[in-house]
Amino acid sequence: MKRIHSLSRITARTGAAALAALLLAGSQVPALAHGGHTDAAATAAPVKEQKPWGIAGDARRATRTVDVDTLDSMRFSPERIDARRGETLRIRVHNRGQVMHEFVIGTKASNAEHAEMMLKHPGMEHDEPYMAHVPPGESRDLVWQFNRDGEFEYACLIAGHYQAGMVGTLRVQGASAAKAAASAAKPPASSHKGH
Repeated sequence: MKRIHSLSRITARTGAAALAALLLAGSQVPALAHGGHTDAAATAAPVKEQKPWGIAGDARRATRTVDVDTLDSMRFSPERIDARRGETLRIRVHNRGQVMHEFVIGTKASNAEHAEMMLKHPGMEHDEPYMAHVPPGESRDLVWQFNRDGEFEYACLIAGHYQAGMVGTLRVQGASAAKAAASAAKPPASSHKGH
């Protein structure tokens, strides 16, 4: 009988210790931004997974900072960002509005698919280095290396925002293509000399 009581006390203590360990481990989980989103900027080392639109960048290698404002008119300012292939940008997203906004880089197809999922599951949890969740009046940085040519987009995927047109264009070109596009945009030098 004594052995049964001892076994129950050990089991009770072990169960309590396991519960305490689980509760303490839960306090080490990063804070969630909104509706289950985790702020990628708050994590120490982003996962470097190649995407069609690039890969997480190293902040020390950022060649420039691009400031982007999110607005409650469901627009971004600027509505277009140009980058050179291989360039690492620090994108500083400022929420100038009164509601939560996001900045998510992707293809048109990936953002449209994700936006549909957000409509069905607005509390969906995700944390990716190509996303920034920005509370009203705050700013967040996102560092991304654009190692693929193409036309991509950035969007706010909070339910209803994408559908209201909160999308911008991100164009990435190789260095030679970017120079050619810039030259084509300049008016030709006049070769006509006065008489």
